Amino acid sequence: MYKSLDHLRFLDELGEQQTLIHKIHPLAKLITTLVFLVSVVSFGKYEISGLLPLLFFIVLMMSLSDTPVLPTIKRMLLAMPLIIGIGLFNPLLDHEPMVFLGNLTISGGWVSFISLMIKGMLTVSAAIVLIATTGMNQIAIALRMLKVPKLFVVQLLLTYRYITILIEEIGRTSLAYSLRSTSVKGVRFKDWGSLLGQLLNRTLDRASRIYTSMCCRGFEGDYKTGQSLKGNLIDFL
Repeated sequence: MYKSLDHLRFLDELGEQQTLIHKIHPLAKLITTLVFLVSVVSFGKYEISGLLPLLFFIVLMMSLSDTPVLPTIKRMLLAMPLIIGIGLFNPLLDHEPMVFLGNLTISGGWVSFISLMIKGMLTVSAAIVLIATTGMNQIAIALRMLKVPKLFVVQLLLTYRYITILIEEIGRTSLAYSLRSTSVKGVRFKDWGSLLGQLLNRTLDRASRIYTSMCCRGFEGDYKTGQSLKGNLIDFL
């Protein structure tokens, strides 16, 4: 559980670097990433060869921003089960022959499944690289500059931060349970209900205290950073 927390902190730490990509205006990076995502999803469901050149964008961004390759791949793989689940039935529903490799015939279902996997890897990688090179705070600023409703921006930022709190509370609850049940491996089925209830109460209590602290510091429902980000033409080129 604490490894998941390290994943989030790792991305936050990467976002504080001062590489060439990090110094680019966050709005320029956000718009570029959105254009990239739209380009990826605009390809047809049977398209594979056209998607492969888009990998160059991810490689270039990671290279110029000193983003570690292996940790990025590990975080990308966390989203792959969901993508696999979405396209799992494609090979079962689409049996039309599409690719012939000697005696091997590949149906359209498998082609669309592979295409979906590549699209998933590209989009998730682009999102990870954006967070790693910009940071959630800067992304929130860029969203407000695009006139995204402040309610959505604040909700996005608080949700991202709340995940950290939730993981911390899960880790503490799990550790406390294991210390009190040394003879039992894992969590017994009959204890799941009470543990989830305790976890909900602990996270709600902590979230309430955090919100009170925010209000004491002048929070009024808007996201104020106190930063003035100025971009230039080079950033958008």
